Amino acid sequence: MQEIYSPSQVWVSDPQSVRRDWLASQYQVLVTADNQTVVDQAEVLLLAIKPQGFAALVRDLTLPNPDQLVVSILAGTSLAALEAAFPSQPIVRAMPNTPATVGAGMTAIALGQHAQPTHLTIAQSIFTAVGEVVEVPESLMDAVTGLSGSGPGYVAVFIEALIDGGVAAGLPRAIATQLALQTVSGTTELLKQTHLHPAELKDRVTSPGGTTIAGIAHLEKMGFRSAVIEAVRAAYERSQGLGR
Repeated sequence: MQEIYSPSQVWVSDPQSVRRDWLASQYQVLVTADNQTVVDQAEVLLLAIKPQGFAALVRDLTLPNPDQLVVSILAGTSLAALEAAFPSQPIVRAMPNTPATVGAGMTAIALGQHAQPTHLTIAQSIFTAVGEVVEVPESLMDAVTGLSGSGPGYVAVFIEALIDGGVAAGLPRAIATQLALQTVSGTTELLKQTHLHPAELKDRVTSPGGTTIAGIAHLEKMGFRSAVIEAVRAAYERSQGLGR
């Protein structure tokens, strides 16, 4: 992961003293229980709270700098809602995912009406430091949430199922775990490097009458593909609901 700001440049506000102490110890950042202190110090204000707490958070905040960039990672909270809370401020709405914690994240960003190219560059630099970034129209942010925002959860369930399948077939759990993790990460890397369509890769590894086509046929019989599609749709619809 790249370092865009040094720890001494980062202020974090959290109401829980135990959490503040842990953040200061773990990351050497500056901590406070006062949200306004962060606002007063920040070049970029990053909102990273539950969307249900947004109204209470912004009620008592005053942004001192009209050019202060506000970056929100609140699921389902629209640019319109953010701009109503912070009139005339440059705002970027972002949806990262949890692999960002190891520098392998995927973040989609959408720009508010007052955001300029310089603000886009700042937002991109922040999220590129922890993975890849794509700019999308805000109308697609709920779909992004359903796919990449929630996607690590789906992938984790799939990996867990692979491991359990290996154990059911007689593998020790530690070996099944190693096999599953490397199979998923290796397949992802192969697709990224070769730019193969997933269907083409699937065709390449399914020999006539072989083991892979037998397994895929069972996945299709059990509705695996439809279940994943519907999972993305359900998360998308939930994200839409959070914004209402």
